[in-house]
Amino acid sequence: MIQLAIMIEFVTDRELYTRVILQAVPRARKFLWIATSDLKDMYVEKGRKAVPFLEILSDLIGKNVSVRLIHAKEPGANFRKDFDRYPNLVRGLERVLCPRVHFKAVIVDGRFAFMGSANITGAGMGAKATSRRNFENGIITDEKQLIRPVMDQFDGIWMGARCGECRRKEYCADFGHVMGE
Repeated sequence: MIQLAIMIEFVTDRELYTRVILQAVPRARKFLWIATSDLKDMYVEKGRKAVPFLEILSDLIGKNVSVRLIHAKEPGANFRKDFDRYPNLVRGLERVLCPRVHFKAVIVDGRFAFMGSANITGAGMGAKATSRRNFENGIITDEKQLIRPVMDQFDGIWMGARCGECRRKEYCADFGHVMGE
């Protein structure tokens, strides 16, 4: 019998940025699902320069990777300005705005997941200097028994399974679309 090693690791601070944003996200081949409460313009390393994280997402969409994003509130003006620079995002980024979302997760191809406290922001994911980043932590794993429930939660929210009980639909721009109104 061949026994495969399972990866389950506790990560903090700069490790979040390195292991999730720099290593795992760009390796997506089929899909990338991101859930976050807060979303800001985050700059990341790409070769020898810093680029908006949105450029990484645009590159993935250009390679026919399905990218889905669930977030709780509209991002700021700088994020929107960066967003408009990448036509792939306008055409290919699937997005749901849900004011109740507070969980943070990154799922790559159903084979890798991050779940933890960090929003997809520079300070949250450890992309900023030591003196400017939040104190965050999380778990990264390739263990399918841990990844599956995170995917189920994401998919349920994505499909609107919790919208009827939410009682915040007046704040949810996507409620009518999800409920077929």
